[in-house]
Amino acid sequence: MRTKSQSSLNLKVIFIGSSILILLIIYLARSNISSSSSKPISKTNLSQEEEETQQKPEGCPTTTQQCTKMPLSLSDALVHYVTSNVTPQQTFDEVSVSKRVLDKKSPCNFLVFGLGHDSLMWASLNHGGRTLFIEEDEAWISIVTKKFPNLESYHVVYDTKVKDSDKLMELGRSEECRSVSDPRNSKCDLALKDFPADFYETKWDLIMVDAPTGYHEEAPGRMSAIYTAGLLARNREDGETDVFVHDVNRPVEDEFSATFLCKGYMREQNGRLRHFTIPSHRARAGRPFCPVEVDRRR
Repeated sequence: MRTKSQSSLNLKVIFIGSSILILLIIYLARSNISSSSSKPISKTNLSQEEEETQQKPEGCPTTTQQCTKMPLSLSDALVHYVTSNVTPQQTFDEVSVSKRVLDKKSPCNFLVFGLGHDSLMWASLNHGGRTLFIEEDEAWISIVTKKFPNLESYHVVYDTKVKDSDKLMELGRSEECRSVSDPRNSKCDLALKDFPADFYETKWDLIMVDAPTGYHEEAPGRMSAIYTAGLLARNREDGETDVFVHDVNRPVEDEFSATFLCKGYMREQNGRLRHFTIPSHRARAGRPFCPVEVDRRR
């Protein structure tokens, strides 16, 4: 999440800046439409205080002025990415995959494993929704949130290591790990059970797995993050969850996403990013952990 690679710097900055400006244009257009189409409210039915509350959009200096002020999250993102010489780890094409889904679903609930140089971008693309970042490095959280206090993040601890991934894969094939439940009640050791309650009780519309660290043997790896993302998606009451996994060029991300998010739920792969759409398993009893794959060669 925190690479210092400068490849495709100009292209990424243009993409991010353009995305933010598009969101701003949509925001201002909606504000103007709302202003022109609204009807006066009868003073006989409202007190003066209630009338002013309805007329005054949040952040506007007067009750008679339609608010066209840029939201703080968008202005912060625009300034940050235009002036920064450090760009997000994901490529233009990889970011575009998630952005297309956010364009349809935002504002929504977006869970991101990892707090990094791309976090402000994700929060801005989900303007008006909730974007929560899960991060293993407490010192890094302090650095980022000091600069951008509006970003919401939780510090968490993982108890796995990349070197144990083969054992965890075998464990994950057991019946306990194929049972759908709240991760806190799961009997599968792959499930993350000691995170804040909000992590489990929110209906997440999108989940991005781009952490924890997974590039060396002693790192915690993303085995449990990938498994738990799939469990959260299956355990929601209804609907579906879009799950994205980055760095699928590495064995852990490749094998665990294919096994626990299921090839049958995969919508596309672009570069090192995979996109899965996982339906609720509570909404339909008897749904198999993974869908039955059809042999397309027949």
